[in-house]
Amino acid sequence: MSPRRLAPFLPNTRLLLLRSLNPSLDMSPAAAAHLTTVTDPDEEICSSTVVAAAAPEEIAPSVPLPPPPASAEERVERAWAHWRRLGAPRLVVAPMVDNSELPFRMLCRRYGADAAYTPMLHSRIFSENEKNRNMEFTTCKEDRPLFVQFCANDPDILLQAAKIVEPHCDYVDINFGCPQRIARRGYYGAFLMDNLPLVKSLVQNLSANLHVPVSCKIRIFPRLEDTLAYARMLEEAGASLVAVHGRTRDEKDGKKFRADWDAIKAVKDALRIPVLANGNIRHMEDVKNCLEHTGADGILSAEPLLENPALFAGFRTKEWKEDEDKDSGLDQTDLAIEYLKLCEQYPVPWRMIRSHVHKMLGDWFKVHPQVREEFNAQPILTFEWLHDMVKKLKELGGGIPLYRDIPIQSHSDTIGGGLAASKA
Repeated sequence: MSPRRLAPFLPNTRLLLLRSLNPSLDMSPAAAAHLTTVTDPDEEICSSTVVAAAAPEEIAPSVPLPPPPASAEERVERAWAHWRRLGAPRLVVAPMVDNSELPFRMLCRRYGADAAYTPMLHSRIFSENEKNRNMEFTTCKEDRPLFVQFCANDPDILLQAAKIVEPHCDYVDINFGCPQRIARRGYYGAFLMDNLPLVKSLVQNLSANLHVPVSCKIRIFPRLEDTLAYARMLEEAGASLVAVHGRTRDEKDGKKFRADWDAIKAVKDALRIPVLANGNIRHMEDVKNCLEHTGADGILSAEPLLENPALFAGFRTKEWKEDEDKDSGLDQTDLAIEYLKLCEQYPVPWRMIRSHVHKMLGDWFKVHPQVREEFNAQPILTFEWLHDMVKKLKELGGGIPLYRDIPIQSHSDTIGGGLAASKA
């Protein structure tokens, strides 16, 4: 399917091109506008293909909001009905800034992902700056179920941004979990945990004014009682789903700090809406153990998918290989080729492609550091150059295969399609 450029604020039934940058909320509009004049080649979209905007007759008419739920019980019933209509997805690609973009989401879906989040989008810049919108976010009809995630600290600005995307997603998600310094400076993400009335107002305003459900991605407090009170407040404010990252705001290093599955289980037991677990998911055995331990309705994985987008199909990297696992016949160069082909189909900025290639081929670059140095020194990327680089890695040999694990449920059609594409 050819990408299609979107008329401002208007839905497109074939492909939606909506993109948003993720800088700090304290950035001025003038500074945000300056970002549109960057000359870094990695900031350019990887294809110059432009297709006419959607014709007026393709624009979906406005639909009245459904009546508000008459009771808390009805709100909970609606949350579960929506979740089940989506197929009750269990294996979900977590939101990752600059990394959970459309081509990567589609690659993960080929290998078993049931649903995916967009990267975190900046609600104010998304709603104000059309050019930046058209740079950072793409979706297509096959990209469902889809969570579109925003960071925000103003309920009205968040609603304005959410209204743009609601025809093209299954949840509008609010980021209450980002622990980075940029979130502290911009006053969003996990730093809103210090202002629960504002958190509540953000959720209530979206819940009362959107056609699609609201979800929230959170971190835990050091004290379990505070975490449970926080989660209950989100449910009462109108959230239809909560994804819980089992680390505190100060536990930024996922390799140093294990996620607290006991805390996630406590949240699941306390809430009546769907709950997703996030943290410590490196392979499918972790998925199985997490679901059993927490009782969660699904799991999210982030960093491990960047190295191994086939994780949800039961493939392991050498680091997590079990004695009984065998060479699967698939390796990370195959996945990189698939990813590049998806980028040609769904163009994104070169910086995203550069980042993914680094992470996907990291083990191969350790064996052939001279190729990594050539890659780092290449100022302007092209698909031809990247395909040649991957071919060179294969010819040099010494690569590491992915090993096959046993998935918790069959994704045979998806896996077969992915393998076939990787060998094409």
